[in-house]
Amino acid sequence: MFRNMKDLVHQAQEQGLSLAGMMMAQELETPGQDKDAIFARMAVQYQVMKQSARRGLEGLRSRSGMTGGDAKLLEEYIQSGPVLGDGLGLRATRYAISVNEVNAAMGVVCASPTAGSCGVLPGVLLAAQEHLDKTDEEMTWALFTAGAVGYVIANNAFVSGAQGGCQAEIGSAAAMAAAALVELAGGNPEQAAHAAAMALKNLLGLVCDPLAGLVEVPCVKRNAGGAAIAVTATHMALAGIKSHVPPDEVIEAMYQIGLSLSPTLRETAQGGLAATETGNAWKQQLWNPVPGQEDA
Repeated sequence: MFRNMKDLVHQAQEQGLSLAGMMMAQELETPGQDKDAIFARMAVQYQVMKQSARRGLEGLRSRSGMTGGDAKLLEEYIQSGPVLGDGLGLRATRYAISVNEVNAAMGVVCASPTAGSCGVLPGVLLAAQEHLDKTDEEMTWALFTAGAVGYVIANNAFVSGAQGGCQAEIGSAAAMAAAALVELAGGNPEQAAHAAAMALKNLLGLVCDPLAGLVEVPCVKRNAGGAAIAVTATHMALAGIKSHVPPDEVIEAMYQIGLSLSPTLRETAQGGLAATETGNAWKQQLWNPVPGQEDA
């Protein structure tokens, strides 16, 4: 039914549907699919997101020891009293870190669109559910909105850090989250598309440079940044601000940037932060420990 953002928005406007409704219609094009069954499967994914967010706030540590406990620190900061910043954005970053710390600790998460970027979408949506007092059913529909944007990006570019750098993971996740939040807040399909574009273009060029090759540092904190950018893009779109570069052109730019990235900056742990003194020290400690100091 649709292959790009222009078609998605145009068809949604013509049919009087949301982007979420368009994604459901797309799913129903597959023979043998049932609307209730499709929705039920998506509802399960939202419950997984909620469970992982709660678990991360308990203060998990990863097996490597590189990450863990930051979500709990942020939760304690929020609960301590008046804090700086936007309440929705702060809570979104808390949940984004929480979910990605669960991933780093080998817990169950919902890849959205990948495990490395799994905190952005649930971070934004869980914070929004609290802020807007939405039901789980409404939140599940928001996942269909996110899915529509992810569908377009995956079919026209990539969502893998190994292919296009971290822009393809965190950037895509932020675009998905921004569009979902716009529709959740009552915005229209065009606003959702512009929110997605503004979120993605603010993450263009972001490289994938995980320390020691593990999806932990800087991945966890980049999920927090992606969530914050998604919330900001949503505010701008709902205010009537549009991306000067159309959404499809932003996606194409991300694709071309990804193709031009050096392999050292595409999840190989050979460049960027992974190649710093600290990055090399973690690599040595985890993969080539000095005999007798394996547990140091």
